[in-house]
Amino acid sequence: MVSICAKIKAMSKNKHIIRYFAKNVSIVVSLVLIWRGVWYVLDAVDIWVFGSSHTLTALGGIILGLIILYLPDKDLKEIEKL
Repeated sequence: MVSICAKIKAMSKNKHIIRYFAKNVSIVVSLVLIWRGVWYVLDAVDIWVFGSSHTLTALGGIILGLIILYLPDKDLKEIEKL
């Protein structure tokens, strides 16, 4: 027979697994919601500042992204990983 102590340990382990997954799922959902909000704000800025010129903002985004990747190390080795 399984002792009561072993059952308690198994239940405790299951609670830790549930907490682990609940924490990770909540982090993922939170990040998605933050990204969704940022996306809508940037769309509003695109309409307000650039008159919804997607080509101009796309090129600006590419240039800004390359600058952000270049500045810390003064190289673009991060792009090689793609």
